[in-house]
Amino acid sequence: MTTTTDAPARGFDRRYDVQGLDAIDVAVLDTFPAIREDDTSHYPGEPIEIVISTDEFSPVCPWSGLPDFGKLEIRYVPRDTCVELKSLKYYLTSYRFVGIYHEHATRRVLADLVRLLDPHRMTITADYGVRGGINTICTAQYTAPAR
Repeated sequence: MTTTTDAPARGFDRRYDVQGLDAIDVAVLDTFPAIREDDTSHYPGEPIEIVISTDEFSPVCPWSGLPDFGKLEIRYVPRDTCVELKSLKYYLTSYRFVGIYHEHATRRVLADLVRLLDPHRMTITADYGVRGGINTICTAQYTAPAR
């Protein structure tokens, strides 16, 4: 005889395992100089603003373990370095099985990239897919203190 504690979870009781925050691979991130040392040209105008976006950001819900698909936009004005895109892709992919709320994921990406790049300013916007008729858009911003 099978008891309810031995039966597999069904419906609302089902939950998928999730990884913790230590699965976020910050070490994979890499940079390159914002200005080439061998380029003697003067760059006129304001400092460059870089915008990187992907619609493949997919951490998982910490409660259910189900994926939360979102569009992530990274907008920043570099100081000395830029983020290398292949390393960024690996970093963002490391969130794939991490159980983290939308708000926390957005702030965590900002914190990791600010530590890596020390930019003049940075904004992270995560626009998560509609779930249960509710759309979530999180924006986290950083502006470097005056030096």
